[in-house]
Amino acid sequence: MSYQVTIEPTGEQIEVEEGQTILQAALRQGVWLPFACGHGTCATCKCQVLEGEVDVGAASPFALMDVEREEGKVLACCAIPQSDLVIEADIDVDPDFAGHPVQDYRAVVSRVVELSPTIKGVHLKLDRPMAFQAGQYINLQLPGIEGTRAFSLANPPGRPDEVELHVRLVDGGAATGYIHRELQVGDAVELSGPYGQFFVRASQAGDLIFIAGGSGLSSPQSMILDLLAQGDTRQITLFQGARTREELYNRELFEDLAARHANFSYVPALSQAAEDGEWGGFRGYVHDAAKKHFDGRFAGHKAYLCGPPPMIDAAISCLMQGRLFERDIFMERFLTAADGAGEGTRSALFKRI
Repeated sequence: MSYQVTIEPTGEQIEVEEGQTILQAALRQGVWLPFACGHGTCATCKCQVLEGEVDVGAASPFALMDVEREEGKVLACCAIPQSDLVIEADIDVDPDFAGHPVQDYRAVVSRVVELSPTIKGVHLKLDRPMAFQAGQYINLQLPGIEGTRAFSLANPPGRPDEVELHVRLVDGGAATGYIHRELQVGDAVELSGPYGQFFVRASQAGDLIFIAGGSGLSSPQSMILDLLAQGDTRQITLFQGARTREELYNRELFEDLAARHANFSYVPALSQAAEDGEWGGFRGYVHDAAKKHFDGRFAGHKAYLCGPPPMIDAAISCLMQGRLFERDIFMERFLTAADGAGEGTRSALFKRI
């Protein structure tokens, strides 16, 4: 049995199977609804039921208060239809969003590469190609590990049959610990995707700035490889931040790209290079490297930020001081469960939630 859900103000319609949440059905049919945590704690996917009956599910009482429930509000990630529905969601339709449906995949580990002392590159051969936009992510299910873990895709869409993930070892992390210590070539895993709203806005004019820290390099790598493969003529500048040279992975890849593409520049920055006499690059934080490179003036650019929350917030402050605005900045914060991964992905420096 299934129910039809009409989503206003766009008028899109989806079929929701019995026991399936509104968000699950929408994503698997290529219809985007705003969401972040996916399990009822952040309220990003809150919407209004205009017609029909619905079970609010396991929504947190903090994310969905009693008075809101009485008013007919639900969280799409938890809400299960009990009849045909008409709902109203806060949808900001992006003309650059391709809307690839979320699907389930089986995969076999084809390579595991040590990128840095704390980051491994994991390559997964899929049972069929995955259509996605550069910058999106997948949810990975590992044997014996409860729940799924989100990892950004580091490969470009032009290589859709094998996905590449950059996985940082997290202290006490069950999933990352398993990947770093137990995952072997030939192992079978399951995943679903693509997810996410982090992608290059191709229709928006302006040269491109990418600022990445740690394993947050994965999404910018996918985006940059895709842009260059498509022959994009805009100026593209990547700022990669790490603490030491050992942690500055894939440096040779981007130096080679910079040598072959006149419109691509690569600026690595080390925050703990004081004792490294061999390092001739920028010494300091990655946002300061961007500030120096552009002399503190970023107007006319679009910026894409990916990495840990402190790096993201520092970069946003720097960019806004240099005359970029919220509409010019896009981000993907890398959070672990310990960081509060279910608390949303927007910076506190932005007004929109």
